[in-house]
Amino acid sequence: MHLRSTALAAVAALAFSLGLSGTGAAADGPTAAPGDVLSSAPTSFHPLPGQPTDTRAWHITYRSTTAKGAPNVVSGTVIVPRDGRTGPRPLVSYAVGTVGLADKCAPSAGFPYGTTAEANLIQQLTLRGWAVAVTDYEGLGTPGDHTYIVGRAEGHAVLDAARAALRLPEAGLAKDSPVGIMGYSQGGHASSWAAELHDSYAPELNLKGTATGGVPADLLKTADHNNGNIGAGLILMAAIGQNAAYPELRLDSYLNDRGRQLVGFLKNNCVAVNTVAGLFKRISDVTVRNPLYEPDWQRVLRASNLGSHAPDRPVYLYHGVIDELIPYAIGQQLRADWCAKGVPVQWHALPLGEHVLGAITESIPAANWLAQRFAGEPAGSNC
Repeated sequence: MHLRSTALAAVAALAFSLGLSGTGAAADGPTAAPGDVLSSAPTSFHPLPGQPTDTRAWHITYRSTTAKGAPNVVSGTVIVPRDGRTGPRPLVSYAVGTVGLADKCAPSAGFPYGTTAEANLIQQLTLRGWAVAVTDYEGLGTPGDHTYIVGRAEGHAVLDAARAALRLPEAGLAKDSPVGIMGYSQGGHASSWAAELHDSYAPELNLKGTATGGVPADLLKTADHNNGNIGAGLILMAAIGQNAAYPELRLDSYLNDRGRQLVGFLKNNCVAVNTVAGLFKRISDVTVRNPLYEPDWQRVLRASNLGSHAPDRPVYLYHGVIDELIPYAIGQQLRADWCAKGVPVQWHALPLGEHVLGAITESIPAANWLAQRFAGEPAGSNC
């Protein structure tokens, strides 16, 4: 991450732990509520290197909550169109897909340079006149390891990013602004968790609906599918993320020398390099015994699964039939679980959708669905 943002994150974290005010802080750390802005600084939003956008943007740190319920500090970006519009405008809390484990991979680190992978999809939202809050998730851009694919931590971060955007005075958003949630892949996991947590964690948000796709709703089944496959590196990344949230899992005790070297590499690189480094490896290649067979590991992995609680707002759910990373059957099961609980689910199967293509091809239909929710149109369901 660039130096200014790194310094801001460090100051905010220090402020939170010592009870001091962060740079530009809107709240003191120990008394901060979830979603309170701890620091803010102007930044810029570029979908591609050097490509301008008519937007204003702020790098923020804000109070959120760990998977275990403890207070933490998360960074992110708030982006608002510079369109002369006054009065309320919709806000989308956008959850990005897997970027990696190093701070340099955080969305906020890439926005000023046009290197954040999903920035073009985010620009589609700002061109509609919507404000966008993009969380970096826990441990990306702030001290500590990224709690990659830990559902409760992700959901908190997404909801608190929306709260922070609404509380950021410079953004000019109304506290009752209509809110949508959107995400795919890891972002689908995070956005789906935010949808399930909304009624208990952030019920004051004027949430209109969640558009979520490519969701790894069952982590053990996703890991089994990728063991020795193209997404094998993601399994070890997920193990690192779970261990970051639950250090009592003692990941290091399961690793062989090769595994320890690979973990060190993955923590310091971003997703493209990490995927290549992990290609077609099996869990047995990097461990002395498989942690995924252990009861404590299975317990925390199942705690990040989705479908056990009904979102209290409509959902647009989509999944590629030929998704090579997250089996289509996992998306079908999430649809079935939510439908059985009475959730208005608009389900879209993408016949030619492998994993990355699904994010791109369905981005506009998903945003159109959110636009209908913001317009107050009733949500249909094809359960």
